[in-house]
Amino acid sequence: MAAENGEFSFSVKGRNGLPKIQTQKKAEDMENDNQVCHDDSARPVKAQTLDELHSLQKKKSAPTTPITTAQGPFAEEERQKQQLQSISASLASLTRESGPKVVKGDPARAAETPRVTSVSHQQHHFTPTLNISDSALKFTHILYNLSPAELYEQAIKYEKGSFITSSGALATLSGAKTGRSPRDKRVVKDETTADDLWWGKGSPNIEMDEHTFLVNRERAVDYLCSLEKVFVNDQFLNWDPEHRIKVRIVSARAYHSLFMHNMCIRPTPEELENFGTPDFTIYNAGQFPCNRYTHYMTSSTSIDLNLARREMVILGTQYAGEMKKGLFSVMHYLMPKRQILSLHSGCNMGKDGDVALFFGLSGTGKTTLSTDHNRYLIGDDEHCWSDNGVSNIEGGCYAKCIDLSREKEPDIWNAIKFGAVVENVVFDEHTREVDYSDKSVTENTRAAYPIEFIPNAKIPCVGPHPKNVILLACDAFGVLPPVSKLSLAQTMYHFISGYTALVAGTEDGIKEPTATFSACFGAAFIMLHPTKYAAMLAEKMQKHGATGWLVNTGWSGGSYGSGSRIKLAYTRKIIDVIHSGALLEANYKKTEVFGLEIPTEIEGVPSEILDPANTWSDKNAHNDTLLKLGGLFKKNFEVFLNYKIGADNKLTEEILAAGPNF
Repeated sequence: MAAENGEFSFSVKGRNGLPKIQTQKKAEDMENDNQVCHDDSARPVKAQTLDELHSLQKKKSAPTTPITTAQGPFAEEERQKQQLQSISASLASLTRESGPKVVKGDPARAAETPRVTSVSHQQHHFTPTLNISDSALKFTHILYNLSPAELYEQAIKYEKGSFITSSGALATLSGAKTGRSPRDKRVVKDETTADDLWWGKGSPNIEMDEHTFLVNRERAVDYLCSLEKVFVNDQFLNWDPEHRIKVRIVSARAYHSLFMHNMCIRPTPEELENFGTPDFTIYNAGQFPCNRYTHYMTSSTSIDLNLARREMVILGTQYAGEMKKGLFSVMHYLMPKRQILSLHSGCNMGKDGDVALFFGLSGTGKTTLSTDHNRYLIGDDEHCWSDNGVSNIEGGCYAKCIDLSREKEPDIWNAIKFGAVVENVVFDEHTREVDYSDKSVTENTRAAYPIEFIPNAKIPCVGPHPKNVILLACDAFGVLPPVSKLSLAQTMYHFISGYTALVAGTEDGIKEPTATFSACFGAAFIMLHPTKYAAMLAEKMQKHGATGWLVNTGWSGGSYGSGSRIKLAYTRKIIDVIHSGALLEANYKKTEVFGLEIPTEIEGVPSEILDPANTWSDKNAHNDTLLKLGGLFKKNFEVFLNYKIGADNKLTEEILAAGPNF
């Protein structure tokens, strides 16, 4: 049988009597053969083995700048040696003369691990008094400033509970602790900090001694050095290059390394090559507990700060937020020493360069109101105000995820993509789609992502001096006005108070407002007495002509249960006229008890709601509630009365006079 087109035939017998195919190309095909496009044709790979093929897949990252201390063919080797010496020094035990033997690379990839000699950060010429230990005989592999892709691989391969979600984010678990442990946080009290820091009633600073810190540090370092590999991040805090802090984070989990990669400022390759010795070091041995029999320990968790040594030790908690907030506490100590004000606030900037600071506790709308598509986001949580202007401390955002939706928070929703970390969320086992309403693990579900993931983020995250300072309160008592213009003394009073009201259930199921006060809108993180931060804030506001505002995003026309929540559209309109400067031109009148200046008219906002007294049908109930809240403010402020500012105590009296008066 022959083919009709004459290209092949079965006329010749093959093996076992089967017909053998013979192909015959036509003459015209031979002529056109070189004109045919073979899209998928290519030469075979050069590799002879699978290992060789895999080695071709990745190319080495070449250094972009030479180091100043060495030139020529050995410059890169010298750079690597210096880097390892620095890391070894960080991991040095206090009872041994040198740091561990460290080598870069993943121990699972033996071919990538070079044979090196011990790296010591000091030269010693005396006989060690201690016998050699098992840990001194091994190498500790250093996974240094890995990329998000590399950290994904490490987490998924080695950390149970790590998954890639449908949006591309890395889902992780923080273990037994799903939030911070403020009662387990300790600060070393020494000659310097005894006078500098705020201690005693109302203070977040719980003391420990130097010896106990060193016991916990030894425990953490020994644990980290016993591991086959540790993650090391060298990064920065504060976008203002003049006041930047170098931080090193040593951790045991890829999750922690990726979290800090996102939350701290990421150095360029050039900056990393000349990083040198860090200004502050975190030892995160959170998978390992502290010894509960150690002095000052009240549980198996301990977060310890030593400001003299510039070190932080974490034991017994894997919650990543401890690192972020621990560094924030450090900045609350270091920055004021440079006459720079550290602030727990959101910050945005208009197209004309007008900057606004937003202070507010959870539920006040700080994130919602500071995220404005008509303005640039400088940062969502931690800032510094120096002579150069305002700057973000962090390189990322740490957003709450509970009940997150694309409609309500599109920027946060879209930022949860490849490179982001989502903590303790629940997702579909098949599609990996996250259910943000599910609280099975915790209500405190979070996402950490680089600030560049927000479309209108201002990079670098710096801006001029603030024009407006907005203090947000969600007043569930319903007696604070929707907006008040504050004097400097009033701004200090309400900044120190840090008020909002939560709605909590009582034993019989009735829900009623509960006043919450947090000094400087971040009492858990401040190191100095609140009045010191308040005095710095007033000084900077006066110097640069900033105006203070108190904005109530809570109830109107009655307390929770009888009144109604002030519409977000009205609050946004109020914020808009603050930004534009139009609210400064309004007519004002003074309220009773709190003595607040309130505008009589704002375009787009019903005039009757601007004065709470007008919105309550029961005037007696309004007056009683107003006096009740005033009393709560006074009681809260009692803890600050014994602290004197200045030789004549004049400023303390001025602040006190700016509070409720009845």
